[in-house]
Amino acid sequence: MKPLAFYSSLISVIFVFASCHKEGKSIVTPVSSGRPYEVLVVADDQCWNSPDSALFHVLDTDVPGLPQPERSFRISRVRPESFNRSTRLFRNIIIADIQDIYTQTKFKYTRDAYASPQMIMTIQSPSQEEFAEYVSRHGQVIIDFFTRAEMNREVKLLKKKHNEVLSAKVQSLFDCDIWMPVELASYKVGQQFLWASSNLNDLNFVIYTYPYASKETFTKAYFIEKRDSVMKANLPGAKEGMYMVTADSMFVDARNIAMQGDYAYEVRGLWEMENDAMGGPFVSHARVDRTNGRIVVVEGFVYNPGKLKRDQIRKLNAALYTLKLPQEKEVGELPVDSRISEE
Repeated sequence: MKPLAFYSSLISVIFVFASCHKEGKSIVTPVSSGRPYEVLVVADDQCWNSPDSALFHVLDTDVPGLPQPERSFRISRVRPESFNRSTRLFRNIIIADIQDIYTQTKFKYTRDAYASPQMIMTIQSPSQEEFAEYVSRHGQVIIDFFTRAEMNREVKLLKKKHNEVLSAKVQSLFDCDIWMPVELASYKVGQQFLWASSNLNDLNFVIYTYPYASKETFTKAYFIEKRDSVMKANLPGAKEGMYMVTADSMFVDARNIAMQGDYAYEVRGLWEMENDAMGGPFVSHARVDRTNGRIVVVEGFVYNPGKLKRDQIRKLNAALYTLKLPQEKEVGELPVDSRISEE
């Protein structure tokens, strides 16, 4: 009986390998290549070098809320015939599939097709003209898709390794949980307020609460006024008369987002220190804690003068998505836009 069991197991293993080979996937998926927020575009010369070059202009868009221009992604491009074994390992890929066999333009995506982690977006279109018009009109969908892919990767890393001391402090003070980077080594407690910072003060996190008043809470003017009053009381500068404020409100961007399947309000812009030369970008999430009738605000802000800040603010932004209010489940994956179907 033992030899028979052995050969049965061997046949099963061979069958599994054969099945995977037919599907074009190997048992061991290689690790993807490329840096965070780097995108490889697979497009022919007619598409990439067209007068409008719509896809390039979308990917080359500046990240909002930064003090200096920083584009959304690092961009590489290969022709379809050069999309081979090595280039297929990129972590973020866009394939421009323009053929007259299609009747309309649409987005599709595939996970971990050739490597892991990997997201591949395919844009199918019947013509170059329709492709350019569709990409230009839905450019934010493309940006959000790959930004969320990178944030989901960051959230997975935070789940494995985050600042457990800070999580415990947030739990005890606010009955919430959040996974923040381990670099945030020190913290200060205020009135319904907590500030954590890295040793270099480049990465910063704050959490504070206030009673929910009305729907007017979720307007840009109300949020800025509340933020400035909280920061003035809790983050004074080195000298009398110095305190944090929101910089020019005209450059503050606010939008509705979804977190944990519920409504949230995202605000991003620039902060500065009144009567001082300090400043930098911030991003905030405001959520309704219905159990306790309050607003919970979590914010990340960066102070890194003279250096690029895109990756730092995005790292903090990803961490904000891990906020878990009382009675909520552990954070899941940030969802993909419903206009993009999965293959």
